[in-house]
Amino acid sequence: MGFDLTEKRYIKETGLETRIAAIVEPVANDLGYALVRVKVTPENGCTLQIMAEDENGRFSIADCEKLSKDLSPVLDVEDPIDREYHLEVSSPGIDRPLVRRRDFEIYIGHEAKVELSDMIEGRKRFRGLIEAVDDEAVTIRLPDAPAGTDPDHRLPLTMLGEAKLVMTDALMDKARKDQELYPIDDQDTEVVEYDEDDTSEELN
Repeated sequence: MGFDLTEKRYIKETGLETRIAAIVEPVANDLGYALVRVKVTPENGCTLQIMAEDENGRFSIADCEKLSKDLSPVLDVEDPIDREYHLEVSSPGIDRPLVRRRDFEIYIGHEAKVELSDMIEGRKRFRGLIEAVDDEAVTIRLPDAPAGTDPDHRLPLTMLGEAKLVMTDALMDKARKDQELYPIDDQDTEVVEYDEDDTSEELN
């Protein structure tokens, strides 16, 4: 499957986050990046977290700086947040959010936590191995399914609220192999922080 920058994201966001995503995504796409997640939190008064990735699912500090530099003037003009805020641009990380069909496909066989936007089969939260994914749903196998019941649960992509990988030895092994295939020179933490009313950037 090719890398589609605009492949549909399945994630529950607030109205403000959805509006910001519509501003951020074209800027990220123009630089060759795919938007992963937008999140507004009360941290440090107000923090706007932007998570993005390149075609290999990586995002170096240089990438963070590039996106932050191009985003800042656009956000200043659009002014989606009506108060001072702190902009944080980062990579998805190892235990990354799963927001697109391809994310689940890449990590078949790995453990994930999934929360749906609505109840299905009497529950909203599922934790288990990613067994399969197609254009409509992801199948999660629950390790703690009661005897005599089907451990596989087919969850519609359109009902996904939040999903992310669980940190396991297998996931760490994959991350190490990916690092060998697509090396980057940065440290493990790939984050650029920028204060909306400041012109200086801080690398963590």
